[in-house]
Amino acid sequence: MKDYRGYFIDLDGTTYKGKERIPAAARFIKRLQEADKEVLFVTNNSTRTPEFVANNLRENHQINVTAANVYTTALATADYLDHVAGDRRRVYVVGESGLKTALHDRHFVETDQQPDYVVVGLDTAVTYAKLETAVLLIRAGATFIGTNADSNLPNERGMTPGAGSLVKLVEYATQQKPVMIGKPESLIMKMALERVHLTKEEVVMVGDNYRTDIQAAINTGMDSLLVYTGLSTPEQVAKMPIQPTHTVKSLDEWQVD
Repeated sequence: MKDYRGYFIDLDGTTYKGKERIPAAARFIKRLQEADKEVLFVTNNSTRTPEFVANNLRENHQINVTAANVYTTALATADYLDHVAGDRRRVYVVGESGLKTALHDRHFVETDQQPDYVVVGLDTAVTYAKLETAVLLIRAGATFIGTNADSNLPNERGMTPGAGSLVKLVEYATQQKPVMIGKPESLIMKMALERVHLTKEEVVMVGDNYRTDIQAAINTGMDSLLVYTGLSTPEQVAKMPIQPTHTVKSLDEWQVD
């Protein structure tokens, strides 16, 4: 096993399952911390702030981390726009507090009057009027940004619509492809690497979903570690043309050098 300096780690399905703990994940992260590895949770969830995510990990999953250990698609979206926007800082947002806070912290101004960008993320209070406004603004010339392409979110009721479902609706109505930020895109991975000041050769992406976590690593040229505690199964992964660098049934199996 390669001696990685940094670990990018997915949340749901890898670190926990909804409100259910994955004890092996807590033990795994403690071993990484004891070995002085760089730990960054890289998540497609744009609705929560890093402070909220870190507090949930500490309070409910016995994982002792801070907001500095969390990189969400909200932060990645704000970082990307900060790189490319210059003085074009007007943005219309379909999303929740995590996304809006990240953009505000990067000095973007939220408006529905001639914005430079329309950003679509998960919004559990979305209305037809919000989506209508997003569509009309994009058709009028605003640049279309999507936080992530997840079609569904698993919860106790089943597979509910994810951010990608809203992005697809707006894409269909505008006939415009968005700039996509989250996994499996390489954008979020490259910005996460910048945040930890490591190269792609020094980091491994740890996740349970081949189509997001592992594909993001492949698209970035990074190594990957697939753990079979969540979405993807060995039977599904065996059919994939590019295999994960490493696979484990439990994170207890992974040896930290």
